[in-house]
Order: sequence, then structure tokens, then C-alpha cells
Amino acid sequence: MDTVSGIVIDLRYVGADNFVGRELYGELDCSWLHREAVDALQAAVNWLHEHHPGLRILVLDALRPHRVQEMLWQHLDGTPLRMYVADPARGSIHSFGMAVDVTLIDADGKELDMGSGFDALEEKSHPALEQRMLSEGQLTQHQLDQRGILRAAMAHGGFRGINSEWWHFNCGDPVVVRETYLRID
Repeated sequence: MDTVSGIVIDLRYVGADNFVGRELYGELDCSWLHREAVDALQAAVNWLHEHHPGLRILVLDALRPHRVQEMLWQHLDGTPLRMYVADPARGSIHSFGMAVDVTLIDADGKELDMGSGFDALEEKSHPALEQRMLSEGQLTQHQLDQRGILRAAMAHGGFRGINSEWWHFNCGDPVVVRETYLRID
């Protein structure tokens, strides 16, 4: 990802600022993506710079080795929160370098208010439930607008979000990625 200009990187599994509450990457260098995802991220950054020049993309997670995915899965064993983590038997697109977790920051480096934090394993994080959360007063229109800017930038790069995490974006068809790309264990 060093070749992507205009991003900031703060990988949350390098430290304890994540839902597990401890460092998971250790000495692993996880600040990279597959070349296709790098190109897509650069396109998203370029769109954002053109349409919202005061904002930047903050990368929170990129490559996640399969063994770390297994740790996340085990951490949530026996809880309904497992729905937020891809089953290692199927594999996370992160483990192929084809998924990225991102948010937006302003010109001062402050994260925009998206209504829930990164890795907030709760319904307020679900893009699929945003209109309900808005009507119930759990999210504001401003928060949804900011999520919309992030989604528009990422979509312009060719990324697709998922229904349960506003911060997660896949590059490419997940079925094809799992069948044909190299998984990093």
C-alpha cells in the first residue's frame, strides 16, 4: 500500500485498539494488498480528492493472514457475534489481500463520525439497517451522509461493501478470489 498516495494507515490489529483488545499481528507486515486492490484503492482516493478534497481515507485493516482470522473466530466462539467474522473454513477476503477496512478522516486527521466505531459489532454498524436506525434515532442523517461519501469513493474504485460493516470493502468477486487467488496463511 506504500504506493497509494493520499491514504493514512493505522492498522488496528497491530495494537490493542480492536474488539479483541490485544495485538494480533505482532511482527507481521500486514500493510499491503493485492495489486488489483491497490489500484482500486488509488482510484477511490483519487475520486475522494476530486469530490471531497478535505477528506482522506484511513486504512484500518488490509491483509489479514488466515491464522489471525482463526484467532478472531476463536475469540468469538460461542457468541452470536461470530456473524461479524468470516468462518476460516470458508476464508476471509482479507486473507487474500483483496479486502480493506477503511474510514474517512478530515484535514486535521480526525476520524469522521460514522455512528459507530470500527469493529463495533452491533446493528448500528450495518449498512443494511441504516434507514431503520435513522428512523429510530440511533443514527443521524449526517452520519449516514458521511458513510455515503465513503461508499461512493470505494465504489468508484470498484470495491463493494457488505451488509453488516460500514467499514469493510471487498475488491473483486469473493467467490473468484477464494478459488483463484493466493491465501496468506
